[in-house]
Amino acid sequence: MVRSRVIVSGEVQGVFFRDTCRRVAQEHRVAGWVRNLPDGTVEAVFEGEAAAVIRLVDWAHHGPATAIVDRVYVHDENPVGLTGFEIRPTPWLG
Repeated sequence: MVRSRVIVSGEVQGVFFRDTCRRVAQEHRVAGWVRNLPDGTVEAVFEGEAAAVIRLVDWAHHGPATAIVDRVYVHDENPVGLTGFEIRPTPWLG
């Protein structure tokens, strides 16, 4: 098991990035979550078998057809045993 956190920048909000990410993760049996961030980026955590997580990280470099991805930051982390994949709410600064 491996875990990667990605931050995706570009035109990635309002283009079904999160929903498509969730569907792709479920297809590849990758656990984790995805959410929009207040600065216009998308953050996601992918956890599962190494080959499947690599596929999700690779997918994040282009996203759905309507997205324009400029940059993807990838941080490897220790797995925590996540199950399922969810879309999380945006953490608003207040």
